[in-house]
Amino acid sequence: MGTDRSLSTVPLLDAGLPAGVRGGFTTRAGGGGQAPYAGLNLGDHVGDDPAVVSAHREALRRSLGADALVVPHQVHGADVVEVVSPPASAPEADALLTRVPGIALAIVVADCVPVLLVDAAAGVVGVAHAGRPGLVAGVVPSLVAALRSAGARDLVAALGPSVCGGCYEVPAAMADDVAAVVPAARSRTRWGTASVDVAAGVRAQLAELGVPSRDVARCTLEHDDLFSYRRDGTTGRSAGVVVLA
Repeated sequence: MGTDRSLSTVPLLDAGLPAGVRGGFTTRAGGGGQAPYAGLNLGDHVGDDPAVVSAHREALRRSLGADALVVPHQVHGADVVEVVSPPASAPEADALLTRVPGIALAIVVADCVPVLLVDAAAGVVGVAHAGRPGLVAGVVPSLVAALRSAGARDLVAALGPSVCGGCYEVPAAMADDVAAVVPAARSRTRWGTASVDVAAGVRAQLAELGVPSRDVARCTLEHDDLFSYRRDGTTGRSAGVVVLA
C-alpha cells in the first residue's frame, strides 16, 4: 500500500491560509484504512497497521508538494520545537514551528483542536495540538511567543474541527478548573450539564494576544466523516498541516 498512487491526493478542509502557505485540515476522506480506523488515519499510536499510516502520511506529503512531513509525539503539554531539518525521530512536543520552505508540519487529533499559525510575509509557520490539558498549559500562547521570537509580526490563525462545547461533557469540578485558567472555555452541553469548549478557549487566548483567527467550526463527535475518540473510543486521527511554499 505504501506505493499506492491512488492515495496521491488528500482532500483538505480549507483553512483560509494566505498566499505562500499551503495546508488545512484532513478528514477521513482520501484514505484506505479499515475499521475501526476506516479512512485516512494519520495517527501512528492508535493500533493501526503502521504500513497503512505511513502510506497515508506519504500521500499527505505528496498532496502538499512538501519535501518532508514532520508529526510530533504529542503529550498534551506546552513545549514548542523548531524544525530546521527533517528529524530522525518524532520530536516530543505539542507544537512545532519552522522557517524552512518545504517542511510540512502536522499534528494529529480526534476531538482536540488543531491550530495553524502563519506569518507568510515573515516566512514562519507553526502548528499546535490543543486539547483540554494543552489549553490549560498554554500551548497556543507558547507557540505564538515562539513564532514571534522567530520573526513573526503579523500572525493569523486557523482552528480545525474539534469536539464542541455542546458535546464535551466533563465533571463540574473539571470545568471549574479549566475556567479558572481560561474563563471563555466554560460551557454547557445541549442537555444542560457542565462542559468545556476548548476551541472557544483557544480563540480567547489568541484574541488576547492580538492574533486574528478563523474557525472551521465542525464538531468531530457530530460528524462521521471526522475521527472522534470521545464518540468511538478506538479510532484514527485527522491532521492539521501547514507548509511554507
